[in-house]
Amino acid sequence: MLYTHLLFASPGPTIFQIGNFSLRWYGLLIASAVLIGVNLSIYLAKKRNIDGNSIGDLAIWLVLAAIPGARLYYVLFKWDYYSTHLNELASIWQGGIAIHGAILGGLLATIVFAKLKQLNFWDLTDVVAPSVALGQAIGRWGNFFNSEAFGSPTDLPWKLYIPSNRRPPEFQDQDYFHPTFLYESLWNLGVFGILIFLFFRSLKSRQPLRSGSLFMIYLILYSLGRVWIEGLRTDSLMIGGLKMAQVISFIGVAAGALGLAWIYRSKSKVSIDS
Repeated sequence: MLYTHLLFASPGPTIFQIGNFSLRWYGLLIASAVLIGVNLSIYLAKKRNIDGNSIGDLAIWLVLAAIPGARLYYVLFKWDYYSTHLNELASIWQGGIAIHGAILGGLLATIVFAKLKQLNFWDLTDVVAPSVALGQAIGRWGNFFNSEAFGSPTDLPWKLYIPSNRRPPEFQDQDYFHPTFLYESLWNLGVFGILIFLFFRSLKSRQPLRSGSLFMIYLILYSLGRVWIEGLRTDSLMIGGLKMAQVISFIGVAAGALGLAWIYRSKSKVSIDS
């Protein structure tokens, strides 16, 4: 039992600290995900004959929109707490960002960027979607180091030890929980693999995927995984008695399916104005 406890327990959120400066795993993982994602998207863009410099410029827009969007989304649903802890509004290194907020912020930024640069919005989403899935797979490990985003109590062999100060009050007598961060990381890694496979297969196909298809497939696959994983979590953002992430994920599945149908019913290359 002691070996299992030590095997799958977070070492803590901080890598090292010197004086007032501390390097945290959460921030390092987000920065790594962004760096890897940008370079991957530039590589994929070149395969689609899209200027790589445009993707580099878009990346700046995405970071400036997605991270604040993710934080704002989370804070709004936790306003009862943050309204009395205003000094923590920007403390994302402590955790507390929501991927759905990042996706919404990123989509808005991409729409504006595509309009200003006169680029096809759906082409941009296709080369960014695999990077988003991979970034999510990497970023979820920040939850591990922060001992957050875990599920209900479990005795499974891959159970995760959570310190008592990080447990919900009703589970203070429980030590081990579902590592839902791991489930989602692995799921997103699988989504990334499928998207990359479809991307390169499409390049060689006589009937390549239509513009926007990869993004819609990402939306469906990610949302399907989030629905069941969110059902295990104990710290979900709520709206009434509903888990908000599940509600948004059901909408994401429907939007992705309808989007694919729309793309393939369109006779010409789709654009954001279609």
